[in-house]
Amino acid sequence: MSPEQDTSFARLVSLAAHDLRTPLATVHGFARTIQRTAQLEAPVDRYVEMITAAAAQMTDLLETISLAARIEGDRYEPVLAETDTLVLAQSASEEVEGARAEGTGAPIDTDTDAVERALVAFASCARRHGGVEEVTLRVDGATVTLSPVGPAARILLGEELRDLGAAVAVRAVQALGGSVEAAEDSLVVRLRR
Repeated sequence: MSPEQDTSFARLVSLAAHDLRTPLATVHGFARTIQRTAQLEAPVDRYVEMITAAAAQMTDLLETISLAARIEGDRYEPVLAETDTLVLAQSASEEVEGARAEGTGAPIDTDTDAVERALVAFASCARRHGGVEEVTLRVDGATVTLSPVGPAARILLGEELRDLGAAVAVRAVQALGGSVEAAEDSLVVRLRR
């Protein structure tokens, strides 16, 4: 079936995410231009900073929704590249306050953007819903274990839909041939080599 013939909900969501990107890019672009070119006084400078941050957050949410729609609509075509799992975990930990990565990585061929986003989502979810101040991403080859996760295991697994990022992260890891499971006070993410 061609994209024009696909009227599924997943396709509709994908189209909506695509169409929202243009006006959002305009808002974000002009807010950044104002930040760079104008001398703003308080509190206007703070307002423009908040607009810029919110636009970036919206862009990230649209990317997450778009990925979920592609996976659910069987249209996810990952762009595979070789990367090291420790590098992925370190990059993800830099995006989440209170997260750190350690261990020994291994080379894998994967969609690096999707896996890094998944690890960011898992760490953020553990911090937000698990009530933990710090989370560690322990890398052992192609396995990344996040701990502690507190009472957030069901949310992290997407079994309790309270965190969009985590729910999509599980689907992304699985679509790439990996797995996600809870173990004691940890989340074990096995990536496909």
